[in-house]
Amino acid sequence: MQLGILDICVLVTFISAVIAIGVLMSRHEKDSEGYFLAGRGLSWWLIGFSLIAANISTEQFVGMSGQAADYLGLAIASYEWLAAITLVVVAFFFLPTFLRSGIYTIPEFLEYRYDRLARTLMSLFTMLIYVGVTISAVIYSGAKVIDTLFSGQQVAIVGLPPISIDIVSASWLIGILAGIYVVTGGLKACAWADLLQGSALIIGGAIVVVLAMNALDAADPVAVGLSAHSTAAGPVAKFLELNHGKLHMVLPTSDAYVPWTALAFGLWIPNFYYWGLNQYITQRTLGAHSLGEGQKGIVFSAAMKLLIPFIVVVPGIIAFNLYKGDMQQEAMANKDKNLHTLELFEKVKADPAAARAAFVFNPAFAELHDELARQIIAFNARVAGEAPPTELFADAAALTAANKAQLKKIEARNATLPSAQQVAVQKELIGYDFDSAFPLLIKRLIPEGLRGFMLAAILGAVMSSLASMLNAASTIFTMDLYRQYLHRGAAQITLVRVGRACVVLFVVVGCLISPVLGNPRFGGIFTYIQEFQGFISPGILGVFIFGLFVHRAPRICGIVGLLLSPVVYGALKLTLPEMAFLNRMGLTLVTLLAALTVLTMVRPLKQPVTLPVNTEIALESSRTAKICGAAVVLATLALYAIFW
Repeated sequence: MQLGILDICVLVTFISAVIAIGVLMSRHEKDSEGYFLAGRGLSWWLIGFSLIAANISTEQFVGMSGQAADYLGLAIASYEWLAAITLVVVAFFFLPTFLRSGIYTIPEFLEYRYDRLARTLMSLFTMLIYVGVTISAVIYSGAKVIDTLFSGQQVAIVGLPPISIDIVSASWLIGILAGIYVVTGGLKACAWADLLQGSALIIGGAIVVVLAMNALDAADPVAVGLSAHSTAAGPVAKFLELNHGKLHMVLPTSDAYVPWTALAFGLWIPNFYYWGLNQYITQRTLGAHSLGEGQKGIVFSAAMKLLIPFIVVVPGIIAFNLYKGDMQQEAMANKDKNLHTLELFEKVKADPAAARAAFVFNPAFAELHDELARQIIAFNARVAGEAPPTELFADAAALTAANKAQLKKIEARNATLPSAQQVAVQKELIGYDFDSAFPLLIKRLIPEGLRGFMLAAILGAVMSSLASMLNAASTIFTMDLYRQYLHRGAAQITLVRVGRACVVLFVVVGCLISPVLGNPRFGGIFTYIQEFQGFISPGILGVFIFGLFVHRAPRICGIVGLLLSPVVYGALKLTLPEMAFLNRMGLTLVTLLAALTVLTMVRPLKQPVTLPVNTEIALESSRTAKICGAAVVLATLALYAIFW
């Protein structure tokens, strides 16, 4: 994609404005409360925009839009719509207790409710996830978008040699830009920068929807998949007719991403963990001017969550209608998708016995490349020491089923062989590169000037999420680990300096890890994030449920829940690897709740724990927030009723 002079001016102006406003609005934050919690002075509208901007990143614009382009369609919107209900619950059942106790960090609450060890365990787990998983993953996903849009191009800066745009250079660019205003201003810098970036996200997403709908309306009906006798008139009617099979929320229990069983239980676990107990999100609400302001800000963000699928999911679906051929070509030509695997197959297919490699493909690949899929099945059979199958496979589904059956046999055979003799299963061959859906819309539909704005909005989304994570990770290290164990009497200016040093360190670590995440063994960024968080999120949610609502739960529950979670989740992952991770998280939480219930029945507290009370903040709930929160819940239920 080429950028014109106007695009570059828009992009540079926007990024400069984000950094400048973040730095200027927070230049007087010199103590720990000012740096880490914005002086507890954030207003509702700033909290609302900041929550959305911190949440929305390339995981949505690339990952969620791409999954919508695939078979998931609108079902993937459950991550957004159920989050709206979750946020309302957090506003009225979690936030009052957190603000009343005056905590800086979510782990700090566990010390008051359970003990110091529980706080330390959660701090260590959270730090590990932030630095090793989410920070590096967000950097990588943003760098991947830049690499996809500008692959092979160079940027010339006066006085310096040209810089090649790739994953490594893009990672450092994103990390440094986000680190600048976090180091300078802390949470308030993040919140004010988020105001610009959150607004740009919504405006930019709306622009893409309008242009995509117009392109669908102008396209040849037969070319996009409509019948020659279609009577659909207008873009909305064409969209509904083309995609009626994707506009529902229920998927079978066997689905790996959003089975209907997850809507009933499993999907609520990452939602409540993320929106209620995740430091980089809740830090905005902990910095609220009052409980009422915090509640109004959360409900405002909940209302905006209802809009996100219409500016992320719908464009992804339309992108497949318009550009499925491009997605197919991208899958075959992209070195990180099919290209390297197909090159390996060409090298080894003449000698399967010596190859020690097996190949797997998905149904779309089998449908688009029937003959190649048959060659792979014959090859895998010879690798496994079997005769090539003689049956005639009727369709892509039969080919895919045969391929999966072969791989199970190969994996079972591997278990009996030493590692040097095992067959390596290669990365799955795909029919379409669905992650290219949103970038394709930008490449094909956005005119000069707006293209720079859209790139700024996407880059801003990455920077916003990254900045939030950096600020949260530095807060947890400084307040929960450094101040507790390394320097208990540290002065305020020392705590701020430590927080800033942590931001720099975490940027460096994240940028070093980021390029490695393109390796196929991680299974994609979405899987990488969810699988690692799955080890700790059920445990954290379980101990907070008991800590907030089961007043007689003994203090030992905090340690037991946090330590038992990775054990149970890991055991389920080993014994039931094909189970959807959301269902695995659900089973883990049920197991933990049962264990904590038994502990509470055996060793109940004689008296409920007395939590500290912060007298410096107004703790009256907002009646307006309650009314609007109820309206958000009803609107969410109405959306599910319409698209069920």
